[in-house]
Amino acid sequence: MGARSSRNTTQNNRSDGHLLEYFRNTFVRGGGGTNYVAPIPPPGLTATGGVISDYTSGPAVYRAHVFTSSGTFSVTAPGSYGDTVEYLVVAGGGGASSYYSGGGGAGGFRTAPGFPVSTSPGSYAVIVGAGGAGNATATLPSSGIGANGIDSVFAPGYPGVVTSTGGGGGASRQTGGAGGSGGGGGNANTSGGAGTPGQGNSGGNGNGTGGASDVVAGGGGGATAAGTSGVYNTTRGVGGAGTPSSITGITTHYAGGGGGGASDSLGSVRTSGGSGGGGSGGGSGPTIYPGLDGTYSTGGGGGGGGEVPGTGGSGGSGIVVVRYQIASLTATAKATGGLISFYSGKTIHTFLGSGDFNVTTGPVTAEMVIVAGGGSGAAAYGSWAGAAGGAGGVVYHPGISIANGPYTVTVGGGGASKTFANGPTYFFGDPGTDSSVSLPTTYTATAGGGGAGDSDYNGLTGGSGGGASYTGTGGPAAQPATNPGATEYGNAGGNGGNRGAGGGGGGGGIGQNGGPGNPPATGGDGGAGIQLPATFRNPVSSPSPTGGGLGMPGPSGSYWIAGGGGGGGKIASGGIGGGPGGPYAGGGSGGGPDTSPGSSAIMNTGGGGGGTGSGPSVGSVTSGSGGSGIVIIAYPS
Repeated sequence: MGARSSRNTTQNNRSDGHLLEYFRNTFVRGGGGTNYVAPIPPPGLTATGGVISDYTSGPAVYRAHVFTSSGTFSVTAPGSYGDTVEYLVVAGGGGASSYYSGGGGAGGFRTAPGFPVSTSPGSYAVIVGAGGAGNATATLPSSGIGANGIDSVFAPGYPGVVTSTGGGGGASRQTGGAGGSGGGGGNANTSGGAGTPGQGNSGGNGNGTGGASDVVAGGGGGATAAGTSGVYNTTRGVGGAGTPSSITGITTHYAGGGGGGASDSLGSVRTSGGSGGGGSGGGSGPTIYPGLDGTYSTGGGGGGGGEVPGTGGSGGSGIVVVRYQIASLTATAKATGGLISFYSGKTIHTFLGSGDFNVTTGPVTAEMVIVAGGGSGAAAYGSWAGAAGGAGGVVYHPGISIANGPYTVTVGGGGASKTFANGPTYFFGDPGTDSSVSLPTTYTATAGGGGAGDSDYNGLTGGSGGGASYTGTGGPAAQPATNPGATEYGNAGGNGGNRGAGGGGGGGGIGQNGGPGNPPATGGDGGAGIQLPATFRNPVSSPSPTGGGLGMPGPSGSYWIAGGGGGGGKIASGGIGGGPGGPYAGGGSGGGPDTSPGSSAIMNTGGGGGGTGSGPSVGSVTSGSGGSGIVIIAYPS
């Protein structure tokens, strides 16, 4: 599971009505204690895509389109503030290995104003790179390296296309991988990987003789600084620092390198990752610590693992943001926090990561949706197929009075993907993490359960339960948390197929139970999700078929959330995330036979991850991670 993000901290976002409407009411019609009549400011571009954030910075009013998954930025009308946009493009961070591994390098970081856009052609693809998977298999005398992160791209196929390079993998007993920022070197005096000029920095070097008791690995490189090198028997390599940006309206550090792992000579103390989502490195000693994952949507590198089984952390996924000015005025706010948009007379605060919701002119009567992180799929070997992760639970409150704040909002991460290699090994999927809002009564959505990965095993309990492997029973939905006046939704995972024939069960979705594993050895489909309530279906945040907005497209429109993952197939295909005809509602689909991986759920949907197909006797295969959650709060403007 990735570390929790702090992206949604309190800022100066406008939130007491649509900004242009506020200007009209206050300055044109004599409201707000003044009779001054001023001209209505001209609008900026008209565009759709991503999750919308409207905010002020001094007298300027900006709109940011925030993509935590791939999608499309579409310009439908020109504006009066120019025909260029500012962009931030951060790639996925690199994963790390086990056995005293260097930290993963941060994803490449690029930002600049002045990118020209127009209504012809009008549509610009956005690709958000995933973080590289951590490596669990490095043991003496062999070596290992985490996977590089995946590139993020804005406007592929157009002049000036912006590509940020995925972070380099952190290494054990070899040179770190090259990337946006380089991965840290492992033991035996190996070197850190090189960073890409203009995007990141190099990883730190490893140090030590190569024995099992004196190794200190290098930190992964970050956007602002290189990872530090390990000093023999003395100092752990620290991840390089990331770079801050306020392009979303919320100041956030992106692209920090992962911390390096260390041997038992330095004890079981974690090594710091770089600011900007870099995962902490693991240690050995009395307790063997794995490396921690980089934070999702920051491009942070994964932390290097300690001694086996100190698994290396996975890199954090990237992010793409497009910003432009839409108006010019000065105003005060009713509430702050999250990404703010305006639709159908409501002000909507969307939290893609944890932060504060601060009512400053209350009380407000709010409608609220809380979605927990989904569980990951299981990884299985040989005769078995991995079951799928269940969707995160959903809490819905139709109307709650909220006095002046601030109030803590926690957005849960999805369960981490699982990798096995050179069987016979079985890994259950991980549960996601709860999401909550403290008002001060705490409202909690329960995390999705992980899928089962061995024979005769049941799926794990969760907001929606994980699927089961052969002859097992799907995980039940957890008992709802105490949420006064609200309803928590969840369903059970699907049962496993018969021994020797069936695939893994599908994960439970918010709309229905997961499907069972079926002959002839197909995986069970994930349970369907549900649509967000109509209040939150702002057309400018509608997702494209690949995502990039609020929720995901579904069978009767957009905005679907919390679909269960598809179970892995043994001989035939894996199940479909979120139900037949999908994948829907963010759930990842299951892998087919012979080393097919499970697909990961979409970020900020709470979907469950897909299970693996029947795995290899030689080689490796990885299950799908669960989707992180989301919290959305709306009140009359």
